[in-house]
Amino acid sequence: MDNNFKYETHSDQRVRRQIGTWLLIGYSMVFIMLILGGTTRLTQSGLSIVEWNVIMGIVPPLDDSDWNSAFEKYKQFPEYNILNKTMTVEDFKEIFWWEYVHRIWGRLIGLVFIIPFTIFFLQKKLNAHWVRRLAGVFLIGAFQGFVGWYMVKSGLIDNPHVSHYRLTLHLFLAFSICGLLLWFATEWLSENDFRKTIFANTFVRKFSTTVVILILIQTMLGGLVAGLKAGYMFNTYPKMGVDWLPEAAWMMEPRWINFLENGVMIQFIHRTMALAVLAAIFVFWLKTRVLELSSRVRMDIRLLVIMAIAQVALGIVTILFSVPVLLGVAHQAGALVLFSLAVRIRFSVSQIGN
Repeated sequence: MDNNFKYETHSDQRVRRQIGTWLLIGYSMVFIMLILGGTTRLTQSGLSIVEWNVIMGIVPPLDDSDWNSAFEKYKQFPEYNILNKTMTVEDFKEIFWWEYVHRIWGRLIGLVFIIPFTIFFLQKKLNAHWVRRLAGVFLIGAFQGFVGWYMVKSGLIDNPHVSHYRLTLHLFLAFSICGLLLWFATEWLSENDFRKTIFANTFVRKFSTTVVILILIQTMLGGLVAGLKAGYMFNTYPKMGVDWLPEAAWMMEPRWINFLENGVMIQFIHRTMALAVLAAIFVFWLKTRVLELSSRVRMDIRLLVIMAIAQVALGIVTILFSVPVLLGVAHQAGALVLFSLAVRIRFSVSQIGN
């Protein structure tokens, strides 16, 4: 089984569909995980489970005694003592379940990956090249689980808020895993003649790479905004209050630290970068209109433009309404949809001339 997937038999085509579908399922599960993570964060549920027990942690509280025990553990940490002093056990259950489902779904993703991987490996359906690539994804996923706990731990010490740096790393890893799974799935599911349907153009390859990077950078800025709770500041648009750039954006010393830890400055950069990404995608669309592209790739580029416009509009509405949970989660999911379209396009143009 070579790396170019030039299968000729029905059996080989079936293997390609099996592995490609499995990887798409993994991508979809990580997508759902991202939505669960966003909901957990926006409902302030992420610090409700104060222990990281990979095996025993799959069993939730089963009776009043268990719930009281879990609640008493929660009471020992800053979030309860600083923010939630009036919380009851019933209130605690509401935030507990979001974080519990989030963690259980992460464990399920691990099983859905490792069990089929082991089966395909034992059946010799994966060569050494693919074993290395997929093992790499699994290791990133395992590291993601560790970073998730490392992030939660940052909010269990003195300040009942997780580190915005750790949250952004957690988000980056989620997007990286999704991008890799989507790329690999597309590689397994692509038809042999797909590579011959695209006009060779080096500019398209480089520009598509730039678009992927810009979307990823903008998403990480969104992670910083979320971690600093900067979305709750200056809920006006296009200006931030009465200014384009408020003086508060420079209130920290040394001045360079404002670009990393000042929520006002981060929100300003995130707003500005959104327009830059939209402009880059629009230029990319204009440049590719005159090229001989396959109908599928052309459709993906159109969807990319439409999604970019929708994502900017959704971001503005989210700010104007002070980040309600539904809009905040939709905006985060929209970022992954945009990123996924860009990755699909980048994969398509990477096949030119092969």
